[in-house]
Amino acid sequence: MSPLFEELDYRPTAIGTLSLRRRRDPASDETLYEIKLDDDFLMSSRFTAAEEALARVALAEAPGRALEVVVGGLGLGYTARAALEEPRVDSLLVVEALAPVIEWHRDGLLPLGATLTADARCRFREADFFALAADPDLGFDAERRGRRWDAVLLDIDHSPDDLLDPANAGFYQPEGLRRLAGHLKPGGVFALWSNDPPDEAFLARLRRVFAEARAEVVDFADSRGEPVANSLYLAFTARG
Repeated sequence: MSPLFEELDYRPTAIGTLSLRRRRDPASDETLYEIKLDDDFLMSSRFTAAEEALARVALAEAPGRALEVVVGGLGLGYTARAALEEPRVDSLLVVEALAPVIEWHRDGLLPLGATLTADARCRFREADFFALAADPDLGFDAERRGRRWDAVLLDIDHSPDDLLDPANAGFYQPEGLRRLAGHLKPGGVFALWSNDPPDEAFLARLRRVFAEARAEVVDFADSRGEPVANSLYLAFTARG
């Protein structure tokens, strides 16, 4: 029997202290993995349905084959794994600013690490997603400057208004979204996870930049059967 609680790693970072915890829920006998930044929960394996839906819903609407996809934010890896389960995905680049998170996957401390690192289509890049998104020339892929993508899936901040770092705020404004859209192919998809209900003001910003945008609510139950709701924003560049 595993112990009720273990702290697997604990690291200082530029934006706070990052910790990886594993615990057993006595009620469900489920082993849970949690990532915290200081006292704030970033990710829990108790809640993964919306992170997986982020990839499934967005990629179902991405046109064509041999899809080239960026995931912003590695976390526990559920969005990346769901993207790799789409058979049309040819390459996946996961951009993660926090080096310990990448190391935890590569070192096998997280349960999806072996799956992600063994898939030849998947690469990790340690970098600031928002800084790369803001650069129209450099782009996300250090090996191919200016590369454009079929889909960009983002799960870093809690919502467009609830940010892990105030420096991210500009990304969610029209100019930041316009720069992001420049990294997408014609008909490309930008998808964003949010912990909050759909925000009409943010949707209006998306519609100023993209040819089409909408929000969806993802309803699911946690491992205890309690109802939970998250939001997905989906925005599409004009088809060529």
